[in-house]
Amino acid sequence: MFTAATLAVLVAIGLTVVRAWAGPTVFDRVLAANTIGTLAVTLIAAYGFLTNRPEFLDIAIVYALLNVLSTLAILKFFRFGSLGDPEPRDRDAPREPSP
Repeated sequence: MFTAATLAVLVAIGLTVVRAWAGPTVFDRVLAANTIGTLAVTLIAAYGFLTNRPEFLDIAIVYALLNVLSTLAILKFFRFGSLGDPEPRDRDAPREPSP
Protein backbone atom coordinates (compact mmCIF):
# COMPACT_ATOMS: atom_id res chain seq x y z
CA MET A 1 0.00 0.00 0.00
CA PHE A 2 2.79 2.43 0.84
CA THR A 3 4.54 1.52 -2.38
CA ALA A 4 1.45 2.65 -4.30
CA ALA A 5 1.34 5.85 -2.26
CA THR A 6 5.02 6.48 -3.03
CA LEU A 7 4.38 6.01 -6.74
CA ALA A 8 1.39 8.37 -6.57
CA VAL A 9 3.54 11.02 -4.88
CA LEU A 10 6.19 10.63 -7.60
CA VAL A 11 3.53 11.13 -10.28
CA ALA A 12 2.25 14.21 -8.45
CA ILE A 13 5.81 15.60 -8.28
CA GLY A 14 6.16 15.06 -12.01
CA LEU A 15 2.92 16.92 -12.73
CA THR A 16 3.93 19.75 -10.43
CA VAL A 17 7.30 20.08 -12.16
CA VAL A 18 5.42 20.58 -15.42
CA ARG A 19 3.34 23.29 -13.76
CA ALA A 20 6.42 24.96 -12.31
CA TRP A 21 8.04 24.99 -15.74
CA ALA A 22 5.03 26.57 -17.48
CA GLY A 23 3.70 28.81 -14.70
CA PRO A 24 2.42 32.12 -16.06
CA THR A 25 3.68 34.22 -13.14
CA VAL A 26 6.51 34.09 -10.62
CA PHE A 27 4.07 33.42 -7.81
CA ASP A 28 2.65 30.38 -9.61
CA ARG A 29 6.16 29.01 -9.98
CA VAL A 30 6.95 29.61 -6.32
CA LEU A 31 3.71 27.89 -5.32
CA ALA A 32 4.63 24.93 -7.52
CA ALA A 33 8.10 24.80 -5.94
CA ASN A 34 6.51 24.83 -2.49
CA THR A 35 4.22 22.00 -3.54
CA ILE A 36 7.20 20.00 -4.79
CA GLY A 37 8.86 20.52 -1.41
CA THR A 38 5.75 19.36 0.42
CA LEU A 39 5.50 16.27 -1.76
CA ALA A 40 9.19 15.59 -1.18
CA VAL A 41 8.54 15.66 2.57
CA THR A 42 5.75 13.12 2.07
CA LEU A 43 8.06 10.99 -0.06
CA ILE A 44 10.84 11.06 2.54
CA ALA A 45 8.40 10.08 5.30
CA ALA A 46 6.93 7.22 3.23
CA TYR A 47 10.41 5.97 2.35
CA GLY A 48 11.37 6.01 6.03
CA PHE A 49 8.27 4.01 6.86
CA LEU A 50 8.92 1.49 4.08
CA THR A 51 12.51 0.91 5.19
CA ASN A 52 11.55 0.87 8.88
CA ARG A 53 13.88 3.76 9.71
CA PRO A 54 12.13 6.37 11.89
CA GLU A 55 14.99 8.87 11.67
CA PHE A 56 13.79 9.75 8.16
CA LEU A 57 10.77 11.41 9.79
CA ASP A 58 13.12 13.83 11.56
CA ILE A 59 14.77 14.63 8.25
CA ALA A 60 11.34 15.21 6.69
CA ILE A 61 10.35 17.61 9.47
CA VAL A 62 13.55 19.63 9.09
CA TYR A 63 13.06 19.75 5.32
CA ALA A 64 9.46 20.93 5.81
CA LEU A 65 10.62 23.79 8.04
CA LEU A 66 13.28 24.80 5.52
CA ASN A 67 10.68 24.63 2.75
CA VAL A 68 8.36 27.04 4.54
CA LEU A 69 11.12 29.50 5.43
CA SER A 70 12.60 29.50 1.94
CA THR A 71 9.19 30.05 0.36
CA LEU A 72 8.54 33.03 2.61
CA ALA A 73 11.99 34.46 1.87
CA ILE A 74 11.54 34.08 -1.89
CA LEU A 75 8.11 35.72 -1.81
CA LYS A 76 9.42 38.60 0.30
CA PHE A 77 12.30 39.09 -2.12
CA PHE A 78 10.00 39.23 -5.14
CA ARG A 79 7.57 41.56 -3.37
CA PHE A 80 10.01 44.06 -1.84
CA GLY A 81 13.18 43.56 -3.89
CA SER A 82 15.39 42.72 -0.92
CA LEU A 83 15.39 40.66 2.24
CA GLY A 84 16.83 43.37 4.48
CA ASP A 85 15.75 46.75 5.72
CA PRO A 86 13.60 48.39 3.02
CA GLU A 87 14.93 51.88 3.87
CA PRO A 88 18.70 51.86 4.36
CA ARG A 89 19.79 54.48 6.87
CA ASP A 90 22.95 56.53 6.78
CA ARG A 91 25.22 55.04 9.44
CA ASP A 92 26.71 58.39 10.41
CA ALA A 93 23.40 60.21 10.77
CA PRO A 94 21.95 60.38 14.28
CA ARG A 95 18.86 58.28 14.88
CA GLU A 96 15.59 59.89 15.81
CA PRO A 97 14.19 58.73 19.11
CA SER A 98 11.18 56.50 18.81
CA PRO A 99 7.96 57.74 20.49
